[in-house]
Amino acid sequence: MAGILSSSIFLPFQNKFEIRCVTLFTEAYYTSIHNQVIALDFDENDITAILHNYVDENPKRINWRISSNVENFNFDKNIIPYKGFAAKLSRIDMRLTNISWLKNEYTYYIEAKNLKSNNSGLKRRYIDTGIDNFLPGGKYHECEGILVGYILEGKANECVDGINKLLKKDERESEIIFQKKDINYQSNHSEKSLNHLFFNFTN
Repeated sequence: MAGILSSSIFLPFQNKFEIRCVTLFTEAYYTSIHNQVIALDFDENDITAILHNYVDENPKRINWRISSNVENFNFDKNIIPYKGFAAKLSRIDMRLTNISWLKNEYTYYIEAKNLKSNNSGLKRRYIDTGIDNFLPGGKYHECEGILVGYILEGKANECVDGINKLLKKDERESEIIFQKKDINYQSNHSEKSLNHLFFNFTN
């Protein structure tokens, strides 16, 4: 029976939950564009805090029974707690959670990185502390979630092309990012596929 529940109920619920999380975050982005509240010199955390506020204010979040928080600590059960240990725990930018009527808990994570078309350092960081952290051995390898690029200079295709050039340079051509639809992108890795969003604040 557990197997039947897993295949016929859990996966559809999980997929619907993920779609809802992406919807909330995407709508927050469009609200921020409409309200013109993001400056191009903002830090990642500044932008995430604003978008999280719009997620929090979205009536759909209540209807879908989704709670959210920023700067979520990823607790390491393998370490023995000591004074100051929490400050050294890895933190992911946002966590969204839903507890279903079946009492299953679904969690989805968002990790964001600033990007500029003429800044190769930021593109390298997108790979090293973004993509790689979701792969085995990375800080977030056990997390289901999405990577988001906050574009503060140039266009999405310019930033994606720059990231892909670095992946090819690293002999990871099979892992390049490709566009699925509009601001939705994907990259395929031997262990898993990753979804990406690219939010352009320069328009």
